[in-house]
Amino acid sequence: MAKMKAGQALAQVLKSWDIDHIYGITADSINNTVDGLYQERDGLDYIQVRHEEVGSLAATADAKLTGKIGVSFGSAGPGATHLFNGLYDAKMDHAPVLAIVGQSSTEVMNTNFFQEMNQDPMFIDVAVFHKQVVSAEQIPYVVDEAIRAAYAQHGPAVVIIPDNLSGQEIEYAPMKTAKVYSNATKSDISEEAIDETVNMLREAKHPVLWIGRGVAGAREQVIELSQNYQMPVVSTVPGTGIIPSDHPSFMGSMGRLGTKPAFEVAQNADLILFVGTNFPFARFWPENVKVLQVNNSAEDLGKQHDADFTILADAKDFLNDLLSRGVKLPESKWLKAAQEDKANWDEWLLDLSKDESKGLRAESVMEAIKENATDETVFGLDVGNNTEWAIRQIPLNKDQKFSLSGWFATMGYGLPAGMAAKLSYPDRQVVTISGDGGYAMVMQDLITEVKYNMPVINVVLENKAFGFIGHEKLVAGQAPYGIELQGADWAGIAENMGAIGLTATDLPSLKAAFDKIKELEAAGNTKPIVLDAKIANIDPVDTAFMPLDPKIFDKETIEGFRAQYELTGNQPALSEILDKD
Repeated sequence: MAKMKAGQALAQVLKSWDIDHIYGITADSINNTVDGLYQERDGLDYIQVRHEEVGSLAATADAKLTGKIGVSFGSAGPGATHLFNGLYDAKMDHAPVLAIVGQSSTEVMNTNFFQEMNQDPMFIDVAVFHKQVVSAEQIPYVVDEAIRAAYAQHGPAVVIIPDNLSGQEIEYAPMKTAKVYSNATKSDISEEAIDETVNMLREAKHPVLWIGRGVAGAREQVIELSQNYQMPVVSTVPGTGIIPSDHPSFMGSMGRLGTKPAFEVAQNADLILFVGTNFPFARFWPENVKVLQVNNSAEDLGKQHDADFTILADAKDFLNDLLSRGVKLPESKWLKAAQEDKANWDEWLLDLSKDESKGLRAESVMEAIKENATDETVFGLDVGNNTEWAIRQIPLNKDQKFSLSGWFATMGYGLPAGMAAKLSYPDRQVVTISGDGGYAMVMQDLITEVKYNMPVINVVLENKAFGFIGHEKLVAGQAPYGIELQGADWAGIAENMGAIGLTATDLPSLKAAFDKIKELEAAGNTKPIVLDAKIANIDPVDTAFMPLDPKIFDKETIEGFRAQYELTGNQPALSEILDKD
């Protein structure tokens, strides 16, 4: 037992869980807690953000990138409400995070004091755990309990602390219970379930392996299964990179953020082996496709698409059990055609990147990022057309990592994710990709990157529009009202904030900008960089629905779609590739 302030005991609990940094903004309702962080500052860094939303999003990105809990804090009232965006993102993407929320001192609670409010009900919907402590002695115990709940239930935990309680002295002894970061999940998969899986895959003519984040860590198994059973692989967007993004059998993702080959193999599939994901757009698969679903959550089985056969199991355990049968099907025309379709698509994207007849294209910027990325680059992706362009082209084929706001899809995620990436992986190159809309929501925290010497490369794609929403209005036949954005000199603003600003308006200046970035990296640069890429506002091809198959669509429809999205050159429909001799 040792005597110390409860706020210091709280900080010791965080350190015992290997938490080495925490984001937030101090204020009168959380000052004693922050003073506890000061007492334990050796090994626990306080990252002072300029908006609690950024801290909360960064904490969520920490959890997604590392698997280790992310932590942020906010004061009572507005500080607490500012945390919600990051907390809901954590909830939707099942990321373990802890939010420490200040509260007015107990002597003024329930008296309508300044910023005093009943905060616990606010967190009922978002949090897997939410408690307000009622004594100083409870603080370390409840924080430890919250962290366990966040890990166990894969979501946000909230602890509300009246400020006077964290400033009181208590007797504290570290808890002896071992720190457990994940649940045991070894699956008991029946021989009959594997038998049925093998039979269904043998009988299928056009099988597809569809994977999500639940398959993370099973790269070799996915590749082997694809080869052995002659299956093209489609992933959810958050599952991108599980199989190398340049693998010839990887089709990409289906949906607006997807690819032509992924859409076409989905439309032509007769069986989908659906593993480790609750992909929400599965409801748009063809009605007659057979679905064999594997998930470790009984709740998710059949949730998005009715399944012909289900297996409740950990994804990696299932893949290993299936591979242990040693089945290898003969080479198939189906997989070869899908691989050709993907190769054609990649070549088309490369051709677009070389074309500046309409101005600097986003595809050109993505190609430049790809060429200058390392085998260990960490990417932070914002939300909008920038996500669409990035997920199609950034390299996720080695040991790269990326984080995005997958299900909640909140704009402004990119920059906080870059901060989290640099703190968690200080020796890696970190690149964020944002549109000018999302970047403007959080750009004040570029100064946080400056303060803490984070040499993040922040790429801003300025097209002066909410392009993703603009496409929706175009499809709906609506006027582009509220879509246009005021442009700015993002590079100049960066310079004024103490960062390095670069601008690209065409292919030569884009190359010069990345040459400068390489030069800065070689010299050991410690400043954040903003690359202000002034791109043409060109609507990227919507791959959620692609009327290209001449067996289904008339010539006028096909030609109109191709012309609209510049799908010229060697881009035959998958059915046409299959029909070739």
